[in-house]
Amino acid sequence: MTVKYLCMVMRINVDCNGCCRKVKKALLEIPEVESYLIEKKQSRVIVFGSFIPQDVAIKIKKKTNRRVEILDIGDMRENRDDEQ
Repeated sequence: MTVKYLCMVMRINVDCNGCCRKVKKALLEIPEVESYLIEKKQSRVIVFGSFIPQDVAIKIKKKTNRRVEILDIGDMRENRDDEQ
């Protein structure tokens, strides 16, 4: 399986600062993740990088003990080619 540069949107319940900190720490420990955005009010986490989506979701679930739901996965390389 080839690993592409992806944008993945997940739903994770981050209702307090402690939960947000747990998710942030878990994301920082995953080397494949290049950048991320945590939207606390919408309970969404957006992750960018070259990774296998299911592996990242499982790692976050194990480290935070939170339910993780993958909402959307987009291939970023494909979008850049269309714009040119």
